[in-house]
Amino acid sequence: MGEQKLFFDDVSQGDAAPEVSQDLGRTDLVMYAGASGDFNPMHHDEVAAQAAGLPSVFGHGMFTMGLLGKALTDFVGVGNLRLYKVRFTKQTWPGEQLTTHITVAKKYDEGDEHRIDLECEVVNQDGEAKVSGLAVAALPVR
Repeated sequence: MGEQKLFFDDVSQGDAAPEVSQDLGRTDLVMYAGASGDFNPMHHDEVAAQAAGLPSVFGHGMFTMGLLGKALTDFVGVGNLRLYKVRFTKQTWPGEQLTTHITVAKKYDEGDEHRIDLECEVVNQDGEAKVSGLAVAALPVR
């Protein structure tokens, strides 16, 4: 999905952004490790992860945050995001389907900007929240 051109006039409290879904595979973990430089063995080494008491390797939290961040900027526009913060709530596991949920929580003016607050999260196929957060965007008017 490409960047959406969203205007303050066209958005209302309760509106939802398009969902973005991705099946988390082991290749995603390896590619993210290479791109980020985060080679913690808990993300790619099955033997090390199980020796540490985990059932398997698990996803990088920043990978999940990045998935949500892309969905946010596709919705509001890259240059319009003013704040993005998240809380990591649960680990992600290979084989899970991760889906973004973004909802307009508030619409208001601050200074000379027209802003929206967005509640956002990433959930798995069972509806378990993996990341939850808040974003603020300033939108143009028509």
